Amino acid sequence: MADQSLADRLRAGMNEARKQRDQARTLLLSTILSDVKNREIELGHTPTDDETADVLRRGIKKRRESVEVYEKAGRTEAAAVEANEITILEGYLPAAVSAEEIRAVVRAAIAGGAGDMGKVMGAVMPKFKGRADGKLVNQIVREELAASTKS
Repeated sequence: MADQSLADRLRAGMNEARKQRDQARTLLLSTILSDVKNREIELGHTPTDDETADVLRRGIKKRRESVEVYEKAGRTEAAAVEANEITILEGYLPAAVSAEEIRAVVRAAIAGGAGDMGKVMGAVMPKFKGRADGKLVNQIVREELAASTKS
């Protein structure tokens, strides 16, 4: 399974969902695979696992926004459906990086002379591309920059 590409794992998941007659999961994965195909057309080559993961993350982000909208509108059932889709899609993403690991890299960047938000984010984000949420990294950078200015 380790040598299987992310897109292949998505296809296998969709085929398994079809065999189990799980219409919701089949629709979700076929939609994501369609987005991956569109990305392939944009790029002009077969997407790498990182590029496929970006497509997945965009799908997750859209669904998170939908959950917020549905909850504000009092549509809890629709929000629950979207939240379930998020859980399914997150299962295909590479393992996320721990906050402690991010914090250690941020501290190293600050110690290395990056003294403002842009420089630290520029040094840190490429190391976690596809494995960490940008909002979390941003929050940790803010905390560490605030802590470094106090000392």
